[in-house]
Amino acid sequence: MPDSRDRIAVTGIRVRAHHGVHDFEREQGQEFVIDVSVAVDLAAAASGDDLARTVHYGELAVAVARAVERDPVDLIETVAERVAAVALGFDGVEEATVTVHKPQAPIEVPFDDVAVTLVRSRA
Repeated sequence: MPDSRDRIAVTGIRVRAHHGVHDFEREQGQEFVIDVSVAVDLAAAASGDDLARTVHYGELAVAVARAVERDPVDLIETVAERVAAVALGFDGVEEATVTVHKPQAPIEVPFDDVAVTLVRSRA
């Protein structure tokens, strides 16, 4: 089990996608911003200076972006669940914390951001 203090994080992954409950969201699309943090034991990678013993954050970012881009859904909660599953698919990842931001959400009052955050662990 990794030391829960060891984490790799990629924040601010920007993806244009077509998620939402409104027809215009599905048709026009909008930007989603994803933050992902994974718990993984980094001791072996750090002591051996070995990329193969860690999670490649570039590959993680690309996999997250591809997961967000595909198959439109209604809820950002569903998008977050999808991203967590992708992150947990990387070798050595025991836990994933995912935040999906929807800064252009159709809300009638001024706001800075709407986001959901979930934490999922390997079963």
